[in-house]
Amino acid sequence: MNGGVTAVPGILAGGVGAGIKPSGKKDLALIHSSTPARVGAVFTTNQVKGASVLVSMEHARSGIAQAIVASSGCANVCTGEQGVKDAREITRLVGDALRIPARHVLIGATGVIGVRLPMDKIRAAIPKVVKALSPQGGRAAAEAIMTTDTRPKEAALRIEVNGRPVTIGGIAKGVGMIEPHMATMFCFMATDAVVAPKTLQSVVRRAVDRSLNRITVDGDTSTSDTVALLANGLAENAALETGGRGTAAFVRGVEAVMERMAAMLVRDGEGASKLVAITVRGAASRRDALTAARSVANSPLVKTAINGQDPNWGRIMMALGKSGAKVDQHRVAIAFEGEVMVEGGVLKEGARLDRIREIMGGAEYTIAIDLGLGRGEDRVLTCDLSEEYVRINAKYTT
Repeated sequence: MNGGVTAVPGILAGGVGAGIKPSGKKDLALIHSSTPARVGAVFTTNQVKGASVLVSMEHARSGIAQAIVASSGCANVCTGEQGVKDAREITRLVGDALRIPARHVLIGATGVIGVRLPMDKIRAAIPKVVKALSPQGGRAAAEAIMTTDTRPKEAALRIEVNGRPVTIGGIAKGVGMIEPHMATMFCFMATDAVVAPKTLQSVVRRAVDRSLNRITVDGDTSTSDTVALLANGLAENAALETGGRGTAAFVRGVEAVMERMAAMLVRDGEGASKLVAITVRGAASRRDALTAARSVANSPLVKTAINGQDPNWGRIMMALGKSGAKVDQHRVAIAFEGEVMVEGGVLKEGARLDRIREIMGGAEYTIAIDLGLGRGEDRVLTCDLSEEYVRINAKYTT
């Protein structure tokens, strides 16, 4: 369905310019549930964590949240104890403005590392973003969390769970420093489903693992990664329990929204022009399949070949061999959108290289790899590595 996080009943959102970004663009977002909501959340596994991540991790432990405030332009990472104090103050100010406890406010910040938040500007902007809250404010919130993103990312769907309509929606951002192992940049979601606390957390972890944990732009894990799902229960369905009736349908719905936004993140990767799925089957185990797919998806040499539409399959073989997964080079097969290029670890006789170059000229395609060793399967979404990516990141702070 159309919309994003505010497609969910009882969810308001808004985004304003607080002056964090020199451009004057929107840079402060707020999502608010009209009623207290259960929350499931996962955060970056990077050992260097932003102050906002530390505060949100603490607040999420209660299992209850009613608001998410997020800023862009400054990550509030490596800012010492003062950075944590600033994050706590923001949650308190938002809580006061919404008349909810500060501990029920999650916070995110993204942008340049090592710089303190401009607190005077944020203090002045919080009343503005609260006033901007509306049932149509999801797009503004999605715009306000963008950094080098070229377009906002939002998705929503409605499904039936045990005879009741349930809505799931969300917004996301992040087009660089993305190769997550627990979460990716920002993904803020909401649902009106009634979900048991432990079940909600397990649903979020499973959905993240199958979607946001299967993407890469540049192989780097952000210090600010935050994924949170608010469940406000307004659908009044029977509470969803792990293994219970209707839970599987809900899980598929959450995964579908995350998968859609995950693809948006890679498609809009910094300097990216191509979205490529690296699928691996025939691995000795599923873990090996994922390990091999990640190695190919993260290889700068493979990614530059994708950018140049160069069917340099030797780079794929190299990435498989170094991956740590079990590989027998004499059993490897590689195909581009079904067009077989490699069989038995060597170039297929009669391989249609012109057709493969044509496929690589498309905006989206699949590189399918068969290791010929077992039944393990998995996939990772990646993008090309372009001169534009280098340009963006060579002058990120200047």
